[in-house]
Amino acid sequence: MIFRQLFDSVSSTYTYLLGDVESGEALLIDPVYEQVPRDLALLQELGLRLQATLDTHVHADHVTGAWRMRQRCGSEIALAATVHAEGVNRPLQHGDRVAFGKRYLGVRATPGHTSGCLTYVLDDESMAFTGDSLLIRGCGRTDFQGGSPQQLFASVREQILTLPADCLLYPAHDYRGITVTSVAEERRFNPRLGGDVDLGDFAGYMDNLNLPHPKQMAVAVPANLRCGKPEGEAQVAVETPDWAPLTLRFSGVWEIEPMALLEHAADFQIVDVREAPEFIDRLGHLQGATLVPLSQLMARLDELDRERPVVAVCRSGVRSAQASVLLGKAGFGKVANLAGGMLRWKAEGLPVATDSI
Repeated sequence: MIFRQLFDSVSSTYTYLLGDVESGEALLIDPVYEQVPRDLALLQELGLRLQATLDTHVHADHVTGAWRMRQRCGSEIALAATVHAEGVNRPLQHGDRVAFGKRYLGVRATPGHTSGCLTYVLDDESMAFTGDSLLIRGCGRTDFQGGSPQQLFASVREQILTLPADCLLYPAHDYRGITVTSVAEERRFNPRLGGDVDLGDFAGYMDNLNLPHPKQMAVAVPANLRCGKPEGEAQVAVETPDWAPLTLRFSGVWEIEPMALLEHAADFQIVDVREAPEFIDRLGHLQGATLVPLSQLMARLDELDRERPVVAVCRSGVRSAQASVLLGKAGFGKVANLAGGMLRWKAEGLPVATDSI
């Protein structure tokens, strides 16, 4: 099985990708609206087909990427049936299963943080995705969206902490950078729900948290009740740049294929970031390319036209990928990396220049 844990630094949200190797089918748990391009790039690179997005609950601190993912790859949207959200393809109830290839996630109702919380348990009970119901050494708040300390205590104790002791638990958030815990750890060390804590202890603690509401709550909750669909007729901003046929890599770098660059070369600034001797070695260089070694790039930005698209080139595509990142951070809005660099360009038999600098 393919498993990836992804992170959104703005909301401290974990998104989880699970894929069945044999069938290529995949599920995505708790996608984040702004991170959809990242998630699509990873699916493409791993050769996976997204069957469904599953949200653990109606989030109050970020907007789900479920609707955007469905628009891009036709995936179903799965969410608790009790939420009655607009646009859900698969309203889930306790005991349901969501399959991906030969594997599946079992659905367990774990209300308490909100009334519509679900925990997803892998078929062999080796891992579970707890949303905000159980965090690492903590739990989600219970003071809005139908939350209840009594319900959450019962949910965690009966549906999560009864899993095998070595079952790994993956939450929807962590604000300290911790990535995973286990049933055994939380049974023993969770200060709110583990050890000898009883319902009176837990409810007394939760009823006196006095936390401010999440900053994005007024926006996030209504949007998530539409599964992330923009309000009214608003549509998603263009995700792929329209100035060239580009592919977004999971690293966050846009790439252009050699043949596409050959066809559109006259429209771009081609910046070769190798060192001077490499520019005229056996690989040659692209006609019209400007040599700006990566070590000098930031000092020579004024030599480049910020309004004209830039394609960075190097031997293999590694240094030029770094150049693309640096140019983007420096305010260049249209930047791409030549996929595979001069090695691939030469391997595809495309024309090169060998004139001196």
